[in-house]
Amino acid sequence: MAFSHSLAGEQDHQNLEAMKAGMFLRKVKSRMWKRPRHYKLQEDCKTIAYKSSWAINSYSTFSISDVEDVREGHQSEALLNVADEFPADRCFTLVFRGRRGNLDLVADSAKEAQAWIRGIRALMENMENMDESTKLDQYPYWFLKADLNKDGRINFKEAKKLLKMMNVDMNEEHACCLFITADKSESGTLEDQEFVEFYKMLTERTEVLDLFQDYSSDGQSLSQCDLEEFLREEQLEGEGSYEHALQLIDRYEPSDTARKNHSMSVDGFLMYLVSREGSIFNPERRGLFQDMSQPLAHYYISSSHNTYLMEDQLKGPSSIEAYIQALKRGCRCVEVDCWNGSNGEPVVYHGHTLTSKILLKDVITTIANYAFKASEYPLIVSIENHCSIEQQEVMARYFRDILGDMLLTNTVDGVSSELPSPEVSSSKSKQNLCRELSDLMFCKSIHFHSFEHSRMSAKPDEMSSFSESKARKYSKEAGSDFVLHNTRQLTRVYPSGIRTDSSNYCPVDMWNMGCQIVALNFQTAGMEMDLNDGLFTQNGCSGYILKPEILCKKESLFNPENPEEHEDYHPLQFSVKVISGQQLPKLKQKEWSIVDPLVRVEIYGVSLDQAKQETKYIDNNGFNPRWNETLKFTIHTPELALVRFVVEDYDKASRNDFIGQYTLPFTCIQPGYRHVHLLSKDGTSLHPSSIYVHIKITQL
Repeated sequence: MAFSHSLAGEQDHQNLEAMKAGMFLRKVKSRMWKRPRHYKLQEDCKTIAYKSSWAINSYSTFSISDVEDVREGHQSEALLNVADEFPADRCFTLVFRGRRGNLDLVADSAKEAQAWIRGIRALMENMENMDESTKLDQYPYWFLKADLNKDGRINFKEAKKLLKMMNVDMNEEHACCLFITADKSESGTLEDQEFVEFYKMLTERTEVLDLFQDYSSDGQSLSQCDLEEFLREEQLEGEGSYEHALQLIDRYEPSDTARKNHSMSVDGFLMYLVSREGSIFNPERRGLFQDMSQPLAHYYISSSHNTYLMEDQLKGPSSIEAYIQALKRGCRCVEVDCWNGSNGEPVVYHGHTLTSKILLKDVITTIANYAFKASEYPLIVSIENHCSIEQQEVMARYFRDILGDMLLTNTVDGVSSELPSPEVSSSKSKQNLCRELSDLMFCKSIHFHSFEHSRMSAKPDEMSSFSESKARKYSKEAGSDFVLHNTRQLTRVYPSGIRTDSSNYCPVDMWNMGCQIVALNFQTAGMEMDLNDGLFTQNGCSGYILKPEILCKKESLFNPENPEEHEDYHPLQFSVKVISGQQLPKLKQKEWSIVDPLVRVEIYGVSLDQAKQETKYIDNNGFNPRWNETLKFTIHTPELALVRFVVEDYDKASRNDFIGQYTLPFTCIQPGYRHVHLLSKDGTSLHPSSIYVHIKITQL
């Protein structure tokens, strides 16, 4: 069974054929580690399989959708190390989404390298340009997975194995009934359209069909008026919903006839519900929507700690790749720890540890290349300077020569009583520096004495840094004073020195105080980075989020420990009906292993809002589990709350296994029937995995 992929040009076709035939490419990790692997594009044109030269039959795979970029030549540290051995035209790097390491490869010839470079880029573009219906239709992928003997048809034994692959343990009698129904030719196998029918029966969304029929005037379609009523009554999109209904029909209805009649079929309705517009995240808050002209102290700033590290704080590798990954994720404050290096060259590493060293000039060059790819707003470079005066002069020269006019060098002394806005401000510490380096600095780091001292004498270009424990102490003892301090001054919070494993603290506690630069170890996945990613997904992923008014007004006197005492206290009830799940990933590839999923909703914010509730688990069904459970929360300070949806595989004997999560600010939630599109532990998409919910928010 063949499924076409529309790729432009004969050259693209030849590249794909070469990739499908497979070839040996040399995987490079270091100057000493260079080993051949056999790489081969699978027939689905979505997956690449690879195996070591010594492996007999065991192939591992990765998806084209996991590849974020293809870099040509010596554009990685590993390939730079072997530049004298392998010419640039034979080298390329696959950059993966999330925290997965890059794949550095060397082909036997420039022609073979180009076949892979251009072929993968063409496949990436093809996947990017897929329409919504193609993305929803997963049956070509599943057909190829199910057809174990590659005879172009599926027998019942293969169909049963397919169900296990799809993460569902279905009663054999029911599975047989579906198989016989789809087998119109009565051949005992499913071919082409018969398999499509079988797949559609498996993936039928009865909960969506029931909702569709509730609003359909004729039980067959939604007229423009029907859809408008649904948008107004359920999705609470009252204003302009009639015109919006027509826009949705034009955008998501696959039938030309239905579109001409201004109506929507159930297929179009489902496509709308699983689209970005139907997601739980309000699309109006994805783009840049906030006022970016306020003083810098009024913004949360996405910030990284020890940005150069890829792993732990004691012996892990330092790498320019860590800066690239942080900057591509929208980080707007990176840390550079500078130490004296050999031959007069300053180096960056975690001092007095066994972490590897990288050249400062390479770090600055990387910052220059990637500073504004994800965001146009200022990048703050936080320098921890341990260099001699001589090497400080070298530092200054590199900053000046490499960054050039990207570098903001004028200080704010005597100019204003407030910090400038993100629209006009770059910040670096300014202590014990040579004149050349000092002249480049915008903001200086000072010792914090007390909130009273700060209020009386602090200048707008002075910033204090607190360890997480010191910041937490001040938040408990003097919450209102800390909030007031952060309306005027920049505060940086960093992880405790005992976090040698590069673990993170919960950033929400610091954001509640209005701390702007809450630095996290970006290389470490987990709940803390989920919260950081969730907060900074809004406002165009600019890395700057305007703090709520209660944290910006000097007269506010807001204390996160006692939110009910504030004059603007208006609590809300947040109701989440967890309806169903769709195509949750298998955690273990063993045939018999099926997940038992549950959904947990977690609230992060002020102390009164911290809460967790979860559904029951569903036995042996990760494909289309149904919960139909309602979880209710009281949200005391909505403007500071974040909501995290977590899906886990229940295990009665040990800790539950993580399946996926999605985190977003409470203020970005859309009410009504919505899909929550799950992300992996690394923050990458698990498409088409999602959970289907109904959201209701009411005043108390």
